[in-house]
Amino acid sequence: MMSSPETDTLQNDESTSEKPEKMTLEVKVESPSTCVRHIAVTISRDDIERYYDNAFSEMMPKAEVPGFRAGRAPRKLVEHRFRKEMKDQVKGSLLMDSISQVTDDEDLSAISEPDFKLDSIVLPDEGPMTFEFNLEVRPEFDVPNWKGLKLERPSREFDRADIDRQLEKILGGYGRLVPYDGPASSGDYITVNLSFLDGEKVISSSSEEVIRLRPVLSFHDGKIAKFDKLMQGVKAGETREGKAKLTDDAPNEALRGKEITARFEVLDVKKLEVPELTPQLLEELGGFDSEADLRDTILDTLNRQLGYHQSQEIRKQITATLTEAAHWDLPPDMLKRQSARELERAVLELRRSGFSDDEIQRHENELRQNSAANTARALKEHFILEKIAEEEQIDVESTDYDEEIRLIARQSGESARRVRARLDKGGLMDALRNQIIERKVIDQIHAAAKVNEVPFEMEESDTEAIAQTAGGGEEADIPDAEFGGQEEKLPEPKDHT
Repeated sequence: MMSSPETDTLQNDESTSEKPEKMTLEVKVESPSTCVRHIAVTISRDDIERYYDNAFSEMMPKAEVPGFRAGRAPRKLVEHRFRKEMKDQVKGSLLMDSISQVTDDEDLSAISEPDFKLDSIVLPDEGPMTFEFNLEVRPEFDVPNWKGLKLERPSREFDRADIDRQLEKILGGYGRLVPYDGPASSGDYITVNLSFLDGEKVISSSSEEVIRLRPVLSFHDGKIAKFDKLMQGVKAGETREGKAKLTDDAPNEALRGKEITARFEVLDVKKLEVPELTPQLLEELGGFDSEADLRDTILDTLNRQLGYHQSQEIRKQITATLTEAAHWDLPPDMLKRQSARELERAVLELRRSGFSDDEIQRHENELRQNSAANTARALKEHFILEKIAEEEQIDVESTDYDEEIRLIARQSGESARRVRARLDKGGLMDALRNQIIERKVIDQIHAAAKVNEVPFEMEESDTEAIAQTAGGGEEADIPDAEFGGQEEKLPEPKDHT
């Protein structure tokens, strides 16, 4: 079975303990929304006393009571002396087992932990125990018909000109920024002290930010259009201001959807000096023996990126059809939590497909700028693909993990062992698992579809992306695009593609 979108899904470890004897529960389940169940549970006094009895049976062999050797005190004396101390343990066991029984009996596919405050639940000395909680669950739906879909698949044969353009970008990433005394023009670089203001109040800022002049400047919560025109002809020592449009999902709720002022204090102007492709640079780029070897690797990377675009386009067409009737109301708290996981999944997918940090940063900013809509779409896709995976018995093999990690390691320039350790430490293996299974489901739907090949046109990005939240406010717990603190080969420029 495919894992839920959250790693903290309610689960029982059946491998380490036997299932407890079923309780006689009174359960009332209400559905305030598609993905939320409000559950009221009543546990009988007989069950409560049975749990006390089991707890004391476990305690008796090691119970220490003054005047008796350990484990030798009369049971009634032990029960009388330790009943208060045993209360929290019994309450916890009753809660854990009753919630597990309710989710099984009511066939609830939980996708998060139950929402309740432990301290507010009382285990009475007499009579039954009652408690209520909310539980987020997978929505109930019939799987749409996914066989025989009509799809368009982008296709392209890369030629020498494509490889030349990519090689130029790579060399630019190893280039040198040289000071320039004249006015800046599109494609040049400026070093700025950057401030964002609401009226006269500075709400965020950064120092010595190196920015390339492109048509769009993107940040976590918005963008500046016609940025290259705004900064055209600027010189060191000048200050220019423009309007930044914040998104409706900006962390600072008070400024969502509004325009704020971006102030650029230009410290210097620089131009990119592209290096020659020498044997030394070939070695630095990856130990290549010749330019031909490098070009072969570039072609392989272009084909991997094409594979990404193909899978994304196919996925978009498939999920658009599958989610056509998925008019589910997803809880705002769920969307907020899952936004981090959607970004993690997207970054992992881009990493394995050979995209640079600069390209990933642009994509990350786009996801952040439309967080709620992107997350809602991704969750609906996940629920449907997860159900198809269960019906088709699609799962992950250890070799699948190995291949994903190998591709990520190849792009990041690290060993597979180090990448796996970072994924484990960052809690990203669950996101990787979901990514693998969703891709397998998409591949199976693709294989059963009627596919028409269409030309793929490579798009040159017109966006410069920076890792800053212009409007301030508390940022959602979302990782930056950089994978595990990967170091850049050169501090500047990062990767000017």
